[in-house]
Amino acid sequence: MNRQVLVTGLLRLTALLPLPLAHAVGACCGWLLWWIPNSARRIAARNLALCYPELPVAGRERLLRRNLLETGKLLLELGPLWLWPGERVLALVRGSVAGEDALTAAARRKQGAILLTPHLGAWEMAGLYYSSRHPLTILYRPSRLGLDELSRQGRGRLGGKVVATDASGVRALLTALRNGEILGILPDQDPGGEGGVFAPLFGIAASTMTLVSRLALKTGAPVFLTWAERLPRGRGFALHLRALPEVTAAVSLDESAAALNRGVEAAIRSLPAQYLWVYKRFKTRPPGQPKLY
Repeated sequence: MNRQVLVTGLLRLTALLPLPLAHAVGACCGWLLWWIPNSARRIAARNLALCYPELPVAGRERLLRRNLLETGKLLLELGPLWLWPGERVLALVRGSVAGEDALTAAARRKQGAILLTPHLGAWEMAGLYYSSRHPLTILYRPSRLGLDELSRQGRGRLGGKVVATDASGVRALLTALRNGEILGILPDQDPGGEGGVFAPLFGIAASTMTLVSRLALKTGAPVFLTWAERLPRGRGFALHLRALPEVTAAVSLDESAAALNRGVEAAIRSLPAQYLWVYKRFKTRPPGQPKLY
C-alpha cells in the first residue's frame, strides 16, 4: 500500500468520528509524541527554547507537552474538516467573529483584502469559514504526500478557489485582488533562500515571505490576520480576526515584512500551545549564522 492511499484512508476513517472523539484520540497521539523521543518533539522543544528563553525549563516543558497534545488534535481533526458536509463543519464555529465587519466591508467595496492564516489553531477551519462567506482565493504549497487533489477539494468545497505556489498561482492571486476579492495565505512558512527577506520573529531573524508585502504595497489592499482557536473537549472553534494596517502602510518591503511578523508573533503569544512548533520555522539562516536545528 503506498503512502497516499494509506493517508487518504486514515483521513476518511477519522472523518467517521465525532469531533470530541477525534480530539481525544488526537490527544493520545500527542501524548505519545511527548513521551517517546522523536524528531517532532526535538524540533518543538528547540523552537520553544529559542522563542521563550524567559520561561523556566519546567514551564517550557509544560508548554511543550500541551503543544504536542494539540498537534495530535490537529492531525485528527483534518479528516472531519475536509470531508464532513459543509453545514456540519460551519456549525463548529462558536460565537461571532469580532472585527469581521471590516473584512466584509472591504469585500463589498470590491477593495480586495489579504487574509493571513498562520499555522495557529485550526487554520483549515478558518479557511473554510471565510470561503463560505466571501470570494476567497487560497494559496497552498503542494503536499509531499501526494494529497494535492484531496486537499484542493477539502479546502475549496465551500466556495474557495485553491491555487498552488507557482507562477500561475501568484498571477491568480494578483488577478483576484485586482477584482476586489480576498486572498488566503499562510504567512509563516520559511520560503528558503529565494522569495524572502529576514525579519524579526520572537527576536530571531526569520526568513519571511515577501509575497504578502509585495501584494499589499502594490495594491494598497488591507491585511488581516485570523486563526481558529481549538476549544476544549471538542466543543468547536472560536475564530479571531485582527487588522494589520502596518503591513500595507509600510514605506519599504523590509518594514512591511517586519510588521507582518509582529502580527503573527502577537497571535502566537495569545495561544502558544496551539502553534505548529514542530515546524522548522528558523531553518534558513542569514549568511554566516550557524544552523539552529
